[in-house]
Amino acid sequence: MQLRYSFRLYPSVGQRTALARAFGCARVVYNDALRARETARSEGLPFPKTADLSKQLITQAKNTPERSWLGEVSAVVLQQSLCDLDAAYRNFFNGLKGKRPRMGAPRYKSRKDTRQAVRFTANARWSITPGRKLRLPKIGDLKVKWSRTLHSTPSTVTVVKDSAGRYFASFVVETGPCEVLPTATPEVGIDLGLGHFAVLSDGTKIDSPRFLRRAEKRLKKAQRALSRKEKGSRNRDKARILVARAHARVADARREFHHRLSTQLIRENQAVAVEDLAVKGLARTRLAKSVHDAGWSAFVGMLEYKAARYGRTFVKIGRFEPTSQVCSACGVQDGPKPLHVRVWTCRACGAVLDRDINAAVNVAKAAGLAVTACGARVRPRPVPAPRSEAGTHPTPQPSTAR
Repeated sequence: MQLRYSFRLYPSVGQRTALARAFGCARVVYNDALRARETARSEGLPFPKTADLSKQLITQAKNTPERSWLGEVSAVVLQQSLCDLDAAYRNFFNGLKGKRPRMGAPRYKSRKDTRQAVRFTANARWSITPGRKLRLPKIGDLKVKWSRTLHSTPSTVTVVKDSAGRYFASFVVETGPCEVLPTATPEVGIDLGLGHFAVLSDGTKIDSPRFLRRAEKRLKKAQRALSRKEKGSRNRDKARILVARAHARVADARREFHHRLSTQLIRENQAVAVEDLAVKGLARTRLAKSVHDAGWSAFVGMLEYKAARYGRTFVKIGRFEPTSQVCSACGVQDGPKPLHVRVWTCRACGAVLDRDINAAVNVAKAAGLAVTACGARVRPRPVPAPRSEAGTHPTPQPSTAR
């Protein structure tokens, strides 16, 4: 499988200028190609092919006074910009055909976009120097903060500038079966929530960090300072970067939490089961901020790809499974319950159930994992026996034993 690793870059002033030039040239080629295809569609002409656009908008355009500055950057960057446009059209048409979720048609890129990216393939002859720097054509040797070792030779590298003004190098590497972990015994079901981020079927409860809620005061202060700056001024741009950095710190902390927890669960359990949550629907309710702060989709995605990488089993059950309504002890469905009910008693068997742990056990059972309700904190209570099964009769009854 392919994995992507990101490392922080620290370009010099001149290298930032060269990267800005590469970002701009890639954006211009993308917009020119999109304009050419939109014009052909409006005039009823055939859809221009990528090879024709490359010859017209890159090779021939470099010889014109209007686009001569395209020769100042690597041609691979411009070619990859056309590939990005092809991918955008392919995703759009596949969405119309029902092959993937629907998405909008490709749109023009703006020079005011706060996130920029260019991609270098092996044809660009980029390399990692003996001094552990990233050498890019027509940009130079960039300082990289290496946080880990790459498992294999990367096939591509993407240089990204995010909204906070930080630069990253994103490498794509291939991994083999050597990543498979030794077989483990436990199998766990996970119930994701807001009160607790995750509740496991063995009774473990993991508190929700609430990174956004904890940083709200700092975010409000930075956003208030931004709103007071004059539009188009340098001070407003500086304030915007401060806001972006504040949000980046929150996003980085949330991502780190997701990675640590998902890695721990995958390493300790042979199989992991989760519920397919309707995040988009929940994000339209009054719980929207808390739902986005939790980041369930990103966490489930990490569980899925790490399970495939390390040879574990990952199961996602349907979102309409009544995990909160079924008693994990006897299997009787007891009906829906409001959110404020955290502990309930089964009317069939009398078991006292913790709502979240009971749901986690039911998630594991629905996925077919070998778990029991012993970890669900089931507390049996005395149930009056029916008269037909206990008690003494006023008159002796004939014995039926033979």
